[in-house]
Amino acid sequence: MKRHFALGAFLFLCFAFPSRGEGYDAARHRMVEEVLSDANATSSYSGRAAFSPGVIAAMEKVERHRFVPAALSLVAYLNRPLPIGYGQTISQPFIVALMTDLMKVKAGDKVLEIGTGSGYQAAVLAEMAGSVYSIEIIEPLGKEAGERLQSLGYRNVQTRVGDGYYGWPEAVPFDAIMVTAAASHVPPPLIKQLKPGGRMVIPLGTQFMTQYLMLVEKQMDGTLTTRQILPVRFVPLTGGH
Repeated sequence: MKRHFALGAFLFLCFAFPSRGEGYDAARHRMVEEVLSDANATSSYSGRAAFSPGVIAAMEKVERHRFVPAALSLVAYLNRPLPIGYGQTISQPFIVALMTDLMKVKAGDKVLEIGTGSGYQAAVLAEMAGSVYSIEIIEPLGKEAGERLQSLGYRNVQTRVGDGYYGWPEAVPFDAIMVTAAASHVPPPLIKQLKPGGRMVIPLGTQFMTQYLMLVEKQMDGTLTTRQILPVRFVPLTGGH
């Protein structure tokens, strides 16, 4: 997601880079503090003035600089999206935290992610869930992310290259589903694959119109409730659909 920030060159230089001697750990902690500040500032939209301890712990642990191109490693902990190639981005840390928090992931949960990207969001989910299934439609990105996640020890993450619109039928049902690209509607296959009582977080809207992050909850009787969270901007969900 690309929340509309107007950062001048001076602020970029002051806050994007780890200060001399600071190191990635301190820069990551500073990033999390900015994420929490954003949560408080947007609470009137999202209803989330703070995030769960599990989400905060995951954001503190996952090393974002390992999920961006090497040339951008020094700005990895800036609280903003960054390009990862192929016209895609790694989402803003605040949005990663918000979407994860909205899903209320618990230990042992089975989670589906649509849009692996560089694998950062999958890693955050893997710190909290029992298993994560992640699909990426862009083959080079999907293969690189899978190798990266395995090399970093995320054995509870499975990745595949494919059209995420149709989900992962062999692994159903899922306790929670996250879609990290904007769709014009909630994909019916994903609704079907969501367990009763489960939650889906998905941005809805077109690339050139207003998009909204939506929380979709599947009731125990199979009916759906939806709630609009806040305006966002994501790359579009692509595929044969």
